[in-house]
Amino acid sequence: MEDENIYNDIQKIFEDLPDNFNILEEQIDLEIQMQYFEFSKKVREDGAAIDYLECAGELFVPETAIERKKEILIGLAGTDDVKAYRALEKFLEQADSALRSWAVLAVQENRMLIQTSLLDEQQFFISTGLGGKGKKLRYYVVFINRNLNKMLTKTQQKLVKDELIFGLKPEDGEFETIDFSEGFSASQVLLPVTADIRQVFGNVVEECNHYGDFLEEDMIITNVKVLTRNEILDIINKQNDFELPDGMEEEDD
Repeated sequence: MEDENIYNDIQKIFEDLPDNFNILEEQIDLEIQMQYFEFSKKVREDGAAIDYLECAGELFVPETAIERKKEILIGLAGTDDVKAYRALEKFLEQADSALRSWAVLAVQENRMLIQTSLLDEQQFFISTGLGGKGKKLRYYVVFINRNLNKMLTKTQQKLVKDELIFGLKPEDGEFETIDFSEGFSASQVLLPVTADIRQVFGNVVEECNHYGDFLEEDMIITNVKVLTRNEILDIINKQNDFELPDGMEEEDD
């Protein structure tokens, strides 16, 4: 009942969103996002008087410490000047893996700041671990086989994929990928923020089960990250409160 209320509350928030919202499109680990926003708060408090445009050149000096580059990225992100945006874009083009996610977040934040200034209306930002595209969020959904120690047959696999693609169309959703494993099938899709995701995926299961009743009604849906096999099996195990079938063991990390 509590989960139902939380889900309904989230859906209500999405339904009430104004049109001027932005979705972080890239997939960025939520822990990195939290680090960025926490550090951002500190930089804004401690460096309010600093002109970070004058410091932008340090981003392109290899000897500049990573923490210093993070500070400059955040400082530029909060600078309402197209020069700051250009500097961030330029850095993003060459950023290495250690700072790429920070650069993406900084570019997104600065873009919203400039849009707010130009349009004279507050912009809203939605970020998830899996990102999105346009006005759509990316979801990772796991359909669970009734027979956990077998893969779906080729016919069943085709049916799941076809029904998923068909079920997404009325909601203006987009199919991206699907992988079939022993015990479950995992897919990534894009759906508008206002879509009733449980109904969309529930309909897929219902339609598939007209042809053999081979999927569990329960499923796993997340927009936080792509789950590993062990994480999926752990959720299934806890969800059903039973031991995994013989021969279906979790893999060593």
